Amino acid sequence: MKNRMRVNVGLCSLCVLAVVFGVAADAGKTTQAGGATDDQWSCYGHDAGGMRFSPLTQINRDNVASLKVAWTFHTHDVSEGSGRRKRSGFESTPLMVDATLYLTTPFNRVIALDPETGTQRWAYDPKIDLDGDYGDGLVNRGAATWLDSARPSGQACRRRIFESTQDARLVAVDAANGSPCADFGNGGQVNLRDVAGYHPGWYHMTSPPTVIDDLVIVGSAIDDNHRVDMTRGVVRAYDARAGTLRWSWDPLPPNPLATPTENAKPFHTGAGNAWSIMVVDTERDLIFVPTGSASPDYYGGLRPGDNKWANSVVALRAKTGEVAWGFQLVHHDLWDFDSASPPLLTTLRQDGKDVPVVIQGNKSGLLYVLNRDTGKPVFPIEERVVPQSDVPGEVTSPTQPFPLAPPPLAAQALSAEQAWGPTPEDREACRKTIAQLRNEGIFTPPSLKGTLMVPGNIGGMTWSGYAFDPRHSLLVTNTNNLVALARLIPRAKYDQRGSHAEDGEYGDQVGAPYGLYRRFLQSPSDLPCSAPPWGLLTAIDMAEGQIRWQVPLGSMQGFGGAHKQQIPAGSISLGGPIVTAGGVVFIAGTTDSYIRGFDVETGRELWKAQLPASGNATPMTYRIGNNGKQYLVIAAGGHPKIAEEKLGDALVAFTLP
Repeated sequence: MKNRMRVNVGLCSLCVLAVVFGVAADAGKTTQAGGATDDQWSCYGHDAGGMRFSPLTQINRDNVASLKVAWTFHTHDVSEGSGRRKRSGFESTPLMVDATLYLTTPFNRVIALDPETGTQRWAYDPKIDLDGDYGDGLVNRGAATWLDSARPSGQACRRRIFESTQDARLVAVDAANGSPCADFGNGGQVNLRDVAGYHPGWYHMTSPPTVIDDLVIVGSAIDDNHRVDMTRGVVRAYDARAGTLRWSWDPLPPNPLATPTENAKPFHTGAGNAWSIMVVDTERDLIFVPTGSASPDYYGGLRPGDNKWANSVVALRAKTGEVAWGFQLVHHDLWDFDSASPPLLTTLRQDGKDVPVVIQGNKSGLLYVLNRDTGKPVFPIEERVVPQSDVPGEVTSPTQPFPLAPPPLAAQALSAEQAWGPTPEDREACRKTIAQLRNEGIFTPPSLKGTLMVPGNIGGMTWSGYAFDPRHSLLVTNTNNLVALARLIPRAKYDQRGSHAEDGEYGDQVGAPYGLYRRFLQSPSDLPCSAPPWGLLTAIDMAEGQIRWQVPLGSMQGFGGAHKQQIPAGSISLGGPIVTAGGVVFIAGTTDSYIRGFDVETGRELWKAQLPASGNATPMTYRIGNNGKQYLVIAAGGHPKIAEEKLGDALVAFTLP
């Protein structure tokens, strides 16, 4: 074991142990004089396997209510969305390594801060085109770091900070001063635009790269529903020193079962891309890739079959990019049920044995637990018959995989009689809308009359993901309970002038016989038609596969304007949780702009603090300095797609007095 753990060059080299053993308790620790213990945050999810568990206990259940703001840093990178420029969202989760805090801004600037004071040390600006047609708005969720242990201490770019940019570049800068690493690619950057079907803006990057050994791996964000043949969603690995391409993997290679014949159409599609966060297991030489849907999202007549490996979690061999195994969560996706949450690697106790697992959830609200070595289910999964399409040209998958445990974490059906609204008029408006739609529960396919999507495309588990407490075998996740409407419109009608008059989102789906109309179902009050709570925080006992506790998360009181009625608890949330050995779950992301702390064992709210704007990001925590203080840090900048939220640029740090 010891020999196998020796690594020449750092993964997040401080967090390798956590992936090997499936427990993050020792990841990133250093001991100072006098016995004080620091804990760094050297990967997006703290450890390379994405557990989001901190071993720190200075802030705990007994004193968390005393947390106060220690410092606030303003990036000044905000866009209200005027002219051609998209709205911004500050979604970065900083890294803390070598006594420095590293964050990214919505404008793709990389900034280094003093972690005790929030004072800026340096900033690097890749100068992206801020007016680009980025479908996600101006958003970036963080950076990755790599330590070149073969390079002498003090030499330039011994530690590198990697960022994937909105305009499709991979940049590497010196962690010490922010200067581009001249030996990486062309003057410190690699062009990521050389993929089939590339279109500026539609192909972009929002998530941090992933690092394993001497490789830096990138996925991509690809806009939904513009065309049938969108950009290929290739995953690529580059040499962390030189920036040369080492391998690439396409989740959607040509389908041999759909080659042109007398009775079969050509296979046309794209995307299937990995836009969320990837995680790694250095011990097994594996990269775990969560993939999204094939293009376009809501019509699959030109991409027959299951469309593997879209909507999957796939284990790739890090050295070669070859598939070790894959598991598809949604066959032939027609609902935009991306594997949006990052995979999470840990070890569970099953039948007296330690089982290494990967946990993967998606927008359906279903949670899958798979053996990390084989991809086989740890809890049983069965293929169930699902509703079939009545749209000409569409061939729906006859079944979908349903885990028998854990239970669904989001509602799977909504009848017209269950419609909700703060007033009788709101309820009646929602009831009438739902009654007119095709509605057979989850996996009801899109239709020409309109289909109720349960959950909607930001329902269930989003990119917010989850955190795992190995001491209690508890997985904590936030979920959204939202429904949406999706309707396919025949091409001739869709292309008519004035046909896009309804309030909502239209997708051209060029090359398909249908365009798309979709929107979330909201009453005249602007609140959801689905019954509250619209947001939940849930803890799942992963030893048993059962829900331990579930509480409403936040509030939508005042959302979209002042409501005279008392609105039930529970808010949609975008931004995930972390958990600490102090027994506290920290999470923000709600529309009411609070960050909160919950008791990990009971779900009781212990603390909350108002933020300058909604914290649509995952927080992080670390301990550092001569005073040995533990800090909790969250980016608070609002969301680019939620116009009701005000925007901001604040990185806020909390600590105990």
